[in-house]
Amino acid sequence: MRLLPAQALNTLRWLAWLSALLAATGVCAQHAGHADHRFQDAQQWSKVFDDPARDAWQKPHEVITALKLAPEAAVADIGAGTGYFAVRFAHMLPTGRVYAVDLEADMVRHLGERAKKEGLTNLTAVQGKPEDAQIPRPVDLVILVDVYHHVGARNQYFGRLRDSLKTNGRVAIIDFRMDGNIGPAKSMRIAPEQVKTEMAGAGYVLAEEHSFLPQQYFLIFQRTPR
Repeated sequence: MRLLPAQALNTLRWLAWLSALLAATGVCAQHAGHADHRFQDAQQWSKVFDDPARDAWQKPHEVITALKLAPEAAVADIGAGTGYFAVRFAHMLPTGRVYAVDLEADMVRHLGERAKKEGLTNLTAVQGKPEDAQIPRPVDLVILVDVYHHVGARNQYFGRLRDSLKTNGRVAIIDFRMDGNIGPAKSMRIAPEQVKTEMAGAGYVLAEEHSFLPQQYFLIFQRTPR
């Protein structure tokens, strides 16, 4: 099918944004063939990550509202990139604490500088590791947006993540639907049914499921008692 000019432009913008996202979150290093792909210019790529056009399908305000967080809640955004969600959480939780976690050192630097520049004293940039998010203190919510399908050894990773959650802590997973027309190759995507099975094996129970995102599924899991 031939794309109309506007459709072609949107497609190109999406491909540029996705390439930047994979680099910025550092997750490419977890896959063969991407070990040398480093993110060197966070300031430049932030123009892509934080492009207002993303809001139309990512619906960040609706996502945060659906999480029903208390104003003083503590949140960890894993794979925070340039802060698309982390900064919004910091603004919407003025008496809370937000940990913006990323594997890429330049992203962490950028996040720290952005928090300082925007006066977000409740936002802390955190250098994560592929096997451990390194969240400094237990949080009420961990969120992963378009990151789950890049996490290696997920059973161990999310099993360890339980220790970073408060007693009633939750994990929100947003990732691309199998039938979506944007996102990575279908072979890289993980169906929500598989996510539910894997999370149950790691010690979580599905608490909520939202369907308002046009391209992604949105699952919220509760940590089960040990």
